[in-house]
Amino acid sequence: MRLPGPFEIYRVQEFQWDERRLAFLFANANAADFALTRASRDQRFVDVAAGLLRMSFHSLIVRTPQGILLVDSCVGNHKHRPVIPEWHLQEFPYLDRLRDVGLTPDDIDYVCCTHLHGDHVGWNTRLENGRWVPTFRNARYLFAEQEVSYWEELYAAEPDNMYARVWEDSVLPVLEAGLVDRVAADHEVVSGVRLHPAPGHTPGNVVIDVTDGRSSAVLSGDVLHHPVQVERPDWMAVFDDDGERAARTRRELLERIADSDTWLMGAHFSGPGALRIRGDGDGFIYV
Repeated sequence: MRLPGPFEIYRVQEFQWDERRLAFLFANANAADFALTRASRDQRFVDVAAGLLRMSFHSLIVRTPQGILLVDSCVGNHKHRPVIPEWHLQEFPYLDRLRDVGLTPDDIDYVCCTHLHGDHVGWNTRLENGRWVPTFRNARYLFAEQEVSYWEELYAAEPDNMYARVWEDSVLPVLEAGLVDRVAADHEVVSGVRLHPAPGHTPGNVVIDVTDGRSSAVLSGDVLHHPVQVERPDWMAVFDDDGERAARTRRELLERIADSDTWLMGAHFSGPGALRIRGDGDGFIYV
């Protein structure tokens, strides 16, 4: 999509999931409540006949006059992720799809990971001659200080924890290459593109605000995993570090952008990647 003014935002998809059960994603949801939502009848986001969620894994590219930003770098290739077979030792045509939008890895000026889970950092690196090397070698990798410190400390204290491989193959190599800027959670990347703190899913989670003063978008990462959470912001994702805090952050974000012209762009929304939010009584709907 193109915002009026200097910004252009588009999606580079890694892969699509179309068969996710409600319980796979949401810890406190049930089928009866799901059936009452508009999203449950929206074929773009749900396999309505089967009652299964559709999800996408993609990066968002923000092209600005001051540089090109890649937000969230997906799962990556050849990554050891046996807990989720669809992520394990894959060979996705992600770089081909990047070329389809006219870019090579060397064209990227900034890589921003909204948080450091494995499906948001994977293409930070690629395997070359048995070593993990930075994929975007001309870019500055922007990590919120609280986020990178949390995972750094966890890895030091528990080097065998389930996230150790993610740190070792997708975060540590870019740190060691000197490509990382550890920034504040409200850091301005370039004029009109700023991080905004959004804790809960992880301690240092952020969203990306993009505005030219007339039109705006929020790249929401995993604050919302699926559009149904617009209607049910109380539904906590099973992957949230602090589900209650994540729910508050989600409602705060929806309140911030409701009834405005701001586009909401999630990291895992299938179909159309951009929604607008409207107030609906004491809740919200998407349009």
